[in-house]
Amino acid sequence: MSIPKTLLLGLRSDHFRHPLDLQATANLKRVPGLDLAIRGLLGSVAEQFFYLENIAASVRVGEQQLPHLHQLLLEACQVLDLEPPQLYVRQHPVPNAYTFAMRGHQPFIVVHTALIDLLTPLEIQAVLAHELGHLKCEHSVYMTVANLLVLAAGQLPGIGMALAQSLQAQLLEWVRCAEFSCDRAALLATQNPRVVASVLMKLAGGSPTLASQLNLDAFLAQARDYEAISQDQLGAVLKQATTAQLTHPVPVLRAKEIDRWASSQDYQALLQARPPQLQQQTRAAGGWRNW
Repeated sequence: MSIPKTLLLGLRSDHFRHPLDLQATANLKRVPGLDLAIRGLLGSVAEQFFYLENIAASVRVGEQQLPHLHQLLLEACQVLDLEPPQLYVRQHPVPNAYTFAMRGHQPFIVVHTALIDLLTPLEIQAVLAHELGHLKCEHSVYMTVANLLVLAAGQLPGIGMALAQSLQAQLLEWVRCAEFSCDRAALLATQNPRVVASVLMKLAGGSPTLASQLNLDAFLAQARDYEAISQDQLGAVLKQATTAQLTHPVPVLRAKEIDRWASSQDYQALLQARPPQLQQQTRAAGGWRNW
């Protein structure tokens, strides 16, 4: 990392959280039965199972194990002012990364080998920072509920099945909105919008052999074309129909959003703010929440 980065000491999630994420989270908290679902699905047995399954089938990154990945994680945590979670690499042919965390327990990030093979070191750091964004915004509990409800919908009897089905649409909408905040965390950590957009481009149509041939400017132009479709009613309806069941916003929309935010006054103000000011704001707000 030859280019020095601004350390965002005292950074809080409300400094960068996407307004769609804020609104969707507020809506989710008003859903009847959500607390019941959390208590029922996220007991200590489930937590233990997911941790043991992961530690048994993945490689834990550290100073003595894949130290270059460990350093990428530590730098992103330093910039975002966040305690480092555990990081694991898992053999898998599908490019992906995810975060698992429960309140009061050690969170961990898992990155698939296919994703590492596809990306440059800075792009890998953007992925790690995106996952750190879930921790910074305290997304992980709701995300785990969403995943478990979708998996358990066909196995829960009676009221459990009805609850899972009624929550699924709202949870998917929330998950999609949460991704926009985490893309912003990736930008704050890398401080290079082209790096974040390049990750999204490669996830849309990349491979280890094609990655070096892709044109980022052409992909961003494609993103603008996608946005223009919403200007007529039919295009807007078709967009809604094709994305309602997705767990992530489509890559071109995410690239356009991060390109827009990188040019915003809010983003520039975060990079230019003096660390003591951010630290003072954090103390006034009562400090960080322990995970």
